[in-house]
Amino acid sequence: MLLQLERYQREWRELEEEFQQLQETHKVYRQKLEELNNLQTACSSSIHKQKRKLKDLKYSFQRCKRMSSPEESDLIQQINTQIKDRQNVFFDMEAYLPKRNGLYLNLVLGNVNVTLLSNQAKFAYKDEYEKFKLYLTIILLLGAVACRFILHYRVTDEVFNFLLVWYYCTLTIRESILISNGSRIKGWWVSHHYVSTFLSGVMLTWPDGLMYQMFRNQFLAFSIFQSCVQFLQYYYQSGCLYRLCALGKRNHLDLTVEGFQSWMWRGLTFLLPFLFFGHFWQLYNAITLFELSRHTECKEWQVFVLALTFLLLFLGNFLTTLKVVHTKLQKNKDEMKKL
Repeated sequence: MLLQLERYQREWRELEEEFQQLQETHKVYRQKLEELNNLQTACSSSIHKQKRKLKDLKYSFQRCKRMSSPEESDLIQQINTQIKDRQNVFFDMEAYLPKRNGLYLNLVLGNVNVTLLSNQAKFAYKDEYEKFKLYLTIILLLGAVACRFILHYRVTDEVFNFLLVWYYCTLTIRESILISNGSRIKGWWVSHHYVSTFLSGVMLTWPDGLMYQMFRNQFLAFSIFQSCVQFLQYYYQSGCLYRLCALGKRNHLDLTVEGFQSWMWRGLTFLLPFLFFGHFWQLYNAITLFELSRHTECKEWQVFVLALTFLLLFLGNFLTTLKVVHTKLQKNKDEMKKL
């Protein structure tokens, strides 16, 4: 018994020593954390001042350019180019600094700091986002096929539509967090997820009836096609992005999108016919719903609202893709002229 007590006392002393070391380590950690917070505040303040001064300086150069000689104009142009490069550097710096959330993240998460401080954490979150899109695309494809050909029940349609709402809502939140951490996601390819969330929510509230049954199969067929195209886009875009990131031509936080961007031009133009077909299918959905809204039996407000939403999706997707193609063709044409 005495030997056991001595052993327990020895273990307690060792535990006490480890606890003292832990307290010292934690104290150092808190000091470093305080230093980190002070550095973050100082960097954010300096960047804000620099951006404000650069903006004033750029405006001053623009006024001087009107009355400058050709040599002075060239010098001003060089400085403007350097100012633009400096702004890109500021963007990369701010990706590692805490900043205020946008309106959407504030509404969903509150004033919570979502900035990831290490590249490893950023890339891990980006990979998690891509996997989420891939897995949910496959699940939605299987769900749409099951509802179209096997499960002809309203309750299964509701589950499928609810899954769509949850999927697009989650995408918008994750994309907002990625934007806060330096991902250059912008333009319509972000906005269309908000529109898709709204469209899925309206579909979820559409009561069963004649109008719903007349549009149901068309919508499910469209969902099957859309999921197939999204799967193709993920498969080919992820490979293209990996190659471009390895060559240093793209940011490691760039994402796959449900559309077409300039960096996809080489090797991915074969996707354009599928994309344009999907865009015009959205227009066909809008026309079908507009016709259904004029039907004598139509009493649901969802029909007309869905028609407008599909029309908005068509216009946004089609015009954005057309703009990217036109800009790229024009750029290639200008490069050929220089040669």
